[in-house]
Amino acid sequence: MHDPQRPVPPLQRLMDNPWLLLLLGVAIPFLSYTAWGWISMMTMAKATLP
Repeated sequence: MHDPQRPVPPLQRLMDNPWLLLLLGVAIPFLSYTAWGWISMMTMAKATLP
């Protein structure tokens, strides 16, 4: 049981907030896959035209 005298740890406050978890669950994959795609596009060789 939570003692009102003790502060709530930051990780527990994060896990108790479903909206923040939803935002992180959408934003982290979006940003990582977007960065992965940009890096993949920058490292591709230029296409030769016929």
